[in-house]
Amino acid sequence: MEQPTPGQTASDHEIIGSDILSVITALPLADLVLGNELAARCRSVKPDGWYPISLFTEALQRVGSKVGRFGLLQLGRQIFATSHAAAFKQRAHNAADALYGINTMYRRANRGSAIGGWEMVSFRPGQAEMLKTTPPDCLMVEGIVSEALRTLEIPTMIEQRECVHKKAPHCRFVFSSSVTGDLWMGGRAIFP
Repeated sequence: MEQPTPGQTASDHEIIGSDILSVITALPLADLVLGNELAARCRSVKPDGWYPISLFTEALQRVGSKVGRFGLLQLGRQIFATSHAAAFKQRAHNAADALYGINTMYRRANRGSAIGGWEMVSFRPGQAEMLKTTPPDCLMVEGIVSEALRTLEIPTMIEQRECVHKKAPHCRFVFSSSVTGDLWMGGRAIFP
């Protein structure tokens, strides 16, 4: 899996404008949380345009410092609802579709060289483990994935066991659910 240096982003990494606009949509008091100048820069993007990832990560850092953990989780949920839900609902029908599709969803909204990605480590009934080497904030990403699974009515606990922001070579996420049948597996054979 191609990856950026832990905690770094590729100089040509761009993100789709709808993800940046989702930050504004998710924050009722965006100007207060982001500050007038950053909020204005975020509002100026076009939904289908491509922009440097630095604008997005700057907004995430501001949200994290002003609103905290739960604000970042909620922001991830809103980004999923605004930028990804429509396409997701057409393609995903179970946890296997959702989790194996995370990397594809990420690549629809991000482009450039060495932008990182997601890799499945193991997948079995009611449990999956994935590695993440993408730069966006882990709590925000957890919100995206939890909202995707919630959309499919699959209750899931998400635990992050390693993080690039804590000097690990990747982020390691473990997904656990009481759902173990077709709604989880989607007809897939067990992957170690």
